Formats: sequence, C-alpha cells, structure tokens
Amino acid sequence: MIPRGALIVSCQARTDHPLHGPTFMAAMARAAQQGGAQAIRCAGPMDVAAIRATTTLPIIGLFMRFDQGFHVTITPDFESAYAVAEAGADIIALDATARARRGEPAATLIRRIRGELGHEVLADVSTLEEALAAERAGATWVATTLAGYTDAPVPEEPDFNLLEALVAHCRAKVVAEGRYRTPAQVARAFAIGAHAVCVGTAITDPRGLTQRFVAATPR
Repeated sequence: MIPRGALIVSCQARTDHPLHGPTFMAAMARAAQQGGAQAIRCAGPMDVAAIRATTTLPIIGLFMRFDQGFHVTITPDFESAYAVAEAGADIIALDATARARRGEPAATLIRRIRGELGHEVLADVSTLEEALAAERAGATWVATTLAGYTDAPVPEEPDFNLLEALVAHCRAKVVAEGRYRTPAQVARAFAIGAHAVCVGTAITDPRGLTQRFVAATPR
C-alpha cells in the first residue's frame, strides 16, 4: 500500500493553530501530493474525509483523544479507530506504548482493528519491545513516532538508534517518524533501512518554521 522509499507527510494542526480544520488540511495534502509525497498521515474523521475526497494517496488515519489521567492520546480505543476507518482511512495509526490508556490494551485494539475493521495498523512505539509486541498482535507497520516523547526532555534529533533496532529485529515494515527536520536526516533513515519516512512539522507547520527562523534574528 505504501511503497518502499516513500515519503509520508503528516498533515495535522492543533485546535489553536490558524491552519486547523479540514479545508486547510485537505489543501495541505494536495500540496504534499504535488510535491511527491506517497502517503498522508492525518487526524480526526473530518480531516480524513476531506483529504480522502481530494487525494487517492493512502491515508494513515488517527484520532486524538485527550483524557485526564491518561497519557495515550493517539487512537486510544476502538471507537476512535472505527470513526477514522469510516471516514476513509486506509491504515489506522495508534499509540502502542506501554503507558496507561483509557481503552483496551494496545494488542487487543490492534487485533480488533484487523479482525473487525479489516484495516492495517501502524503502531506508534517508543521502544523495541513495544514494536515487537505490536507486531505479534498483527501490526503491519511499526513507527518510531513516540521515541523521545514518553519522558522529558524531548531530544532534538530523531531516534536513529531505535530505528536501527526496529530494522534489525522487526518483520513488520518500519516507518521512521519523529523530529525529522532535514532532507539529510530523511536520507539517513532510508540508509539505515526504513521502509518509509514520515515528516510533519518541517513541511506543514509555517508557524513553527517561522519561529525557528525568528529565533535566529538579532535581539
């Protein structure tokens, strides 16, 4: 579904962002496709549906839910997975870390998505052990998305060590994601053996990019 060597572009914007909303995200996805992206990652049924209506690229869909007392926010339960599947997502992304979650365990959720929805699963992980557990449960894809985000402080660089471990030990297809900001970093991930690389903020967040440039101006 997503070819080896593909660049995945994450088209997401939080509620406080000027580009929040399905109209803007659909436009962002079209721009990414015109630039050569071969898949789109996006959040929420409305954004998934809008992007599905405007592109034939594979869509990795997720549902962000913020529940007090729980750290897991990426598709934490079956209802969330069902919603983005119904909206048109081809692959369901979910948090497969060992952290406390509102819904059923990650392994159970992966099995339900595969068995009841018939969709492939991309498991966002922070360790090799989490990736192997997700693989055993039926995840087609494992991604380094949450490496560095389960503890503070968050590193500046992508977690190339975890990427190397996943490539060496996982049969599932490995996606490099998380803090990929330069073409050189993307090239390094592919050299390590990533099946695909997902880039978000460095492509789709003009506010964040502006902040980085402003930080370099004289004060």
